[in-house]
Amino acid sequence: MGDTKKAADKPAAKKPAAKDTAKPAAKTTAKKPAAKTAAKPAAKKPAAKAASTKTAAKKPAAKTAAKPAAKKPAAKAASTKTAAKKPAAKTTAAKPNKQKFEKSDAKYRNLFDAYAIGKLPFLHGYIISSFFSETSAYSIYEIVSYAGVKEIYLAEDGLQFVTGGKKLYVLLENDTYHHKPVEPYCRAEGEKIPKRFNELETIIAKNQSRIMIAKEPNESYGSFTILKPKGQNFAIVFYNLPDMYKTISDFFVNTLNRQRKVPESDAKKAAAQIVGIIEKYMSFEGEFS
Repeated sequence: MGDTKKAADKPAAKKPAAKDTAKPAAKTTAKKPAAKTAAKPAAKKPAAKAASTKTAAKKPAAKTAAKPAAKKPAAKAASTKTAAKKPAAKTTAAKPNKQKFEKSDAKYRNLFDAYAIGKLPFLHGYIISSFFSETSAYSIYEIVSYAGVKEIYLAEDGLQFVTGGKKLYVLLENDTYHHKPVEPYCRAEGEKIPKRFNELETIIAKNQSRIMIAKEPNESYGSFTILKPKGQNFAIVFYNLPDMYKTISDFFVNTLNRQRKVPESDAKKAAAQIVGIIEKYMSFEGEFS
């Protein structure tokens, strides 16, 4: 009996062995540090952050790609240059200057000089041209009035005006002229005007010169040309100023008296008659307004 108890007691003594088997199980669960090793890949997140950070760091490179957008100021400069060309286009539009020419302080100018400096009046004006004989005092004057010019350009033989106009003829016949009986329209080239005697007012000066003034002007349509003056001849444009008719009168007194040797009193009489016809038939009122 005493042995039996001892035998029964021995199996109960195996409990410590059970404890040994429990220990390895406990060790198996104690492998958590290994789990920590497995968790190391999670620790790689900082590396991922570095990668993402590097990717984000590439944005400055994207800014480099945005440099073409920085070229916009250059584009603005180009557009500014284009806009700056507009004043040149305004220069081609001469119409704003036309009225300014009418208000010029100069009473008259050489026609071709006025054209060269852009000072020809487009709205309306008077032009006086002379055709003097080289061997005598025989002279022809042409007074042209015009208005509403569409275009003026330099032609081969003179200055062409694209507009209608009126032309008044004045003929100065010196006392020694040999073809006095011949109608003015039938005379030689350089001496004739398109008028008959009965279409002219005649003033006989003290020195026996004859000043013949057309009673009415001729009309031209579409365009007319002012020839380039040669030698001592001239082509003068007069501006529409308040004293314009007096200026024209004074001009004729001067050219008839000083250039063509007509006595001053007769020159004044002829000048007054010329201006009277200009005012009556060639003013800028009505069709020339």
